[in-house]
Amino acid sequence: MRVAVDMKLCESHGQCVFAAPQVFSFDDEEYLVFEPEADDALRDQVEKAAAACPVRAITLAPAS
Repeated sequence: MRVAVDMKLCESHGQCVFAAPQVFSFDDEEYLVFEPEADDALRDQVEKAAAACPVRAITLAPAS
């Protein structure tokens, strides 16, 4: 699946990192980094991460 984060909306609350740590993390400067092509086996976690985002910055789409 494709994962996208609108970095203009992201406020680094970190809820996605807690919900799907295999896909989302923070770098050394506390900026969000993520895997844009996540394994479909992680879909449930990534959907929970998107739902937990307080600013709704995360979107999912089928892999191309």
